[in-house]
Formats: sequence, structure tokens, C-alpha cells
Amino acid sequence: MLVIWPIYFDADRSRSEGRMVSKQDAIHGPTLDIVITAAIKSGFKPEIEREKKHPKIWHEEGTSGRILVPKRGPKSVVLKRIAGSLKQKWKRK
Repeated sequence: MLVIWPIYFDADRSRSEGRMVSKQDAIHGPTLDIVITAAIKSGFKPEIEREKKHPKIWHEEGTSGRILVPKRGPKSVVLKRIAGSLKQKWKRK
């Protein structure tokens, strides 16, 4: 299983702060529910863990949750697929 955190798609964060996709593929303020929807649209069946906190932002309010998706190739490819679904619905501002 691959662990996917909403912070991976946050255009307001740098790579060192946890973003894992390019700025062009990122959106502003992704929430867990948005990432869940994008993962489903990308053909994944995510397992949802709402209570988990990303280690870099465990202290920030309103940033909890992650999804687990089956490993179907490299994580970078999976993230790019989910990011594509994110950008279709929630365009960068």
C-alpha cells in the first residue's frame, strides 16, 4: 500500500515542507476529502485514515488524514494520476 497525504499536492508548500508533485500539478489548500475524490476518479479504491497526522505538520490544526492506495507502479506515477484528477476539478488559483 502507498501512503498519500494531502500535503503532497499543496501548492502553498515547498518540496522540503512536504509537497511531492510539481507546482504545476499542485493545488492550493487540498483537503483529505478532495484527495479522496481525486483518488477515486483516478481509479483507486483508497482506504481512509482520518485521524492520522503527517509528521511534518502534526501540530497544525485541520491537517489530519491520509489515504492508502494499492501499489500499482511507482509512487510518483500514482501521485501524478491523482494530481491530474485534482487539477481537472479544482484548478489552481
